[in-house]
Amino acid sequence: MTAEQLLLLLEQAVLPLYPQGISQGQQQPKLVLAYSGGVDSEVLAFGLSRFSHQYPHIACLLIHVHHGLSDNANIWVQHCIARASHYQLPIQIERVNVEKGARQSLEAKAREARYQAFDRYLNPGDILLTAHHQDDQLETLLLALKRGQGPKGLAAMGALQTYKQAWLVRPLLDISREQIEQFAAQKQLVHIEDESNQDDSFDRNFLRLDIIPRLKQRWPGIATTAARSAALCAEQQQVIDNEVSHRLPQWLIQPTDPKALVTESTGFVLAGFAQLTPAWQALLFRGYLSYCDVSLPSQSQLQQILSQLLEAKDDANVAIQWGDFQIKRFAGIAYVLSNSALEPLPVNALQHDIRAVLLGEQNQASGRVGQLAFVVQKQMQAQIQQGVSTSSFPLLALPIEHVQVTVKFGAAGSIKCLPQFASTQRSKPRELKKLWQECHIPPWRRQQIPLIFYGDVLVAAIGLWIDQRYLAAPGQAGLSLPLLNS
Repeated sequence: MTAEQLLLLLEQAVLPLYPQGISQGQQQPKLVLAYSGGVDSEVLAFGLSRFSHQYPHIACLLIHVHHGLSDNANIWVQHCIARASHYQLPIQIERVNVEKGARQSLEAKAREARYQAFDRYLNPGDILLTAHHQDDQLETLLLALKRGQGPKGLAAMGALQTYKQAWLVRPLLDISREQIEQFAAQKQLVHIEDESNQDDSFDRNFLRLDIIPRLKQRWPGIATTAARSAALCAEQQQVIDNEVSHRLPQWLIQPTDPKALVTESTGFVLAGFAQLTPAWQALLFRGYLSYCDVSLPSQSQLQQILSQLLEAKDDANVAIQWGDFQIKRFAGIAYVLSNSALEPLPVNALQHDIRAVLLGEQNQASGRVGQLAFVVQKQMQAQIQQGVSTSSFPLLALPIEHVQVTVKFGAAGSIKCLPQFASTQRSKPRELKKLWQECHIPPWRRQQIPLIFYGDVLVAAIGLWIDQRYLAAPGQAGLSLPLLNS
């Protein structure tokens, strides 16, 4: 590989991503290089320097992530700053803390921290460059085989991928490690040597140090042929993804659907799902999880999820957890929820804010229960003119003097209420437990709906109803809060 060929690789990888063409004086997406200072990224930094001189109106940025995992990390920072100055490229140093969690590898946590650091510098349309090469691709493919992954995992890394609102580009993916090292030697490029790369307790290092050299000795072209297999798997996965995208919408219930739960985001309809083949069940439900932008469960976890969703009795409390997420089921629909979304809400803060609104100390109180965002504020109920009120939205009457206003999450199901919804009302009092069902509030949200009490009396459930006996009369001030369109 020559310097001209390296520049050409960058041009071929990057320039097609500028749909308006490259023109002087026009704001262009910037190129961001993940720059470790190792030989691979050092070569790509060299190429990026040439690119920036050829296209000076395209902003380029190097980002070096200081993980704090090596005693040499500070030395590497100084190296990267010096080399960036040599290349006449701007550089940002990002310091991160890598904490290994349960059942998480240090490699995975470090990678997660790196990409979180990169994210802080990526605007929509920007291009993140990484120096992955052909041998990295072989390592990734072997690791996917070891984990028992399907076509998606065996597709390994793509030369071009969408990454959130940006692009992820790997210009060196068809270049071998040997070619990169030869180029660095020819150009006398100074680079760092991470001592952890010699630790074969890490799976990727074990492959790089022990296994791949033996494979190459037996089959010199294995990295090239493995890359071809990965590309074929990627093609097959694209066909699968396209078909899943075509079939998936009929299984989804969106928040805008009239039958959607007021508190939940997109759900997965289970009616008729059991009639599909197991393969399509797995593909569609994975498609749903990807649509919801959550981390995917393992194959065994997915089989457990599908089994419980389809086989558990209708009244069973289905809750299957993996990582930071879990699946729940209500009224024949499955929902994926983050663990944080199910945590108890801070009652004291909302109670303080509502009391402050009543006292005139602040204009509004706000909060959220799942998809249900709410605002509570003081408002004047309209006068009745010629027997017709000019306001059609019910308000909660203000409390009488000395009555304590409290907000609670959860209350005894036997409490009776006479609900006024947004446009309808009930003629007879109903128990709270019956109202939860009538309003289609799933069990996991019933301890999160804010309930307003005047003294010991439940007068309103924010987002759902006001007790009719506590409605503001025409011409009176009251509290405006969202109500259910029942």
